Amino acid sequence: MKDIEIDVEFVTLGQLLKMTDAISSGGMAKWFLHENDVYVNGEVDDRRGRKLRDGDIVNIPGCGRFRIVGTTGQ
Repeated sequence: MKDIEIDVEFVTLGQLLKMTDAISSGGMAKWFLHENDVYVNGEVDDRRGRKLRDGDIVNIPGCGRFRIVGTTGQ
């Protein structure tokens, strides 16, 4: 599992897909989530606007598992 550090309150699932190189542009997020089962904290989620915060675990097929690590306030 790889840690993804963020210095904001949250990132969206669509932003995370781009950060992890699962997609090459933000416009591909809707298509990717329609075609693939992406798991957020163990449950399938297809909302590209889903807010991911410190401690959330995301499993992206073909890319791996990622843990959101917030650095705000540290």
